[in-house]
Amino acid sequence: FNSLNHDMTLPEFKFIWYMEYSHRMWGRAVGLAYILPAAYFWHRGWLSRPLKGCVLALCGLVCFQGLLGWYMVKSGLEEKPDSYDIPRVSQYRLAAHLGSALVLYSASLWTGLSLLLPQHKLPETKQLVRLRQYAHGTTALIFLTALSGAFVAGLDAGLVYNSFPKMGERWIPDDLLAFSPVLRNIFENPTTVQFDHRILGIASVTAVTALYLFSRKIPLPRRTRMAVTSLLAVACMQ
Repeated sequence: FNSLNHDMTLPEFKFIWYMEYSHRMWGRAVGLAYILPAAYFWHRGWLSRPLKGCVLALCGLVCFQGLLGWYMVKSGLEEKPDSYDIPRVSQYRLAAHLGSALVLYSASLWTGLSLLLPQHKLPETKQLVRLRQYAHGTTALIFLTALSGAFVAGLDAGLVYNSFPKMGERWIPDDLLAFSPVLRNIFENPTTVQFDHRILGIASVTAVTALYLFSRKIPLPRRTRMAVTSLLAVACMQ
């Protein structure tokens, strides 16, 4: 209020407050929805030894995610008397919070599907091994693209250029490497952050499309083919 929103009314503040409060309550509900059933299954002896390790790891991730959320919000409330910048959370902590959420969600989904669906026993052909490698590489690229989106959000980098495919009148903007040292631009220059996110997004869609086309040349189970097709559909929609 002191730094930026001088004309904010009490109802406007309440709207922001309740958004934050709802997010916290939802996060706590997610934690309880995981921890309480897990404790019950453990007590009943329904978990195998390997699954117990997995459950503990996921439980740790749930708690770590909440801790990261607090650490992230704290950065937006710190006094910065020498700075005239708009108050905002640290883009580094925001990326860490989002990244841990993606890891938690992916690990939970992987664990659940592994228990619900039997693993297909397929011959380890060269094509299948290569498809698996491509899939892992595409996963890493998508994860990196999502993390770069957190930097876009944290720096309000989406407000810098609103044209596509060019950024303003240029393919490569003039202020792409305006900060020194050069490495700072990747994480702190809004122009560079938006540019990187665009490139990573295009690369992700290209990788998913290539993965889909390659999968069409290999005899795969119906479930796997549905997964690859769904991946392409979601990438195009995104």
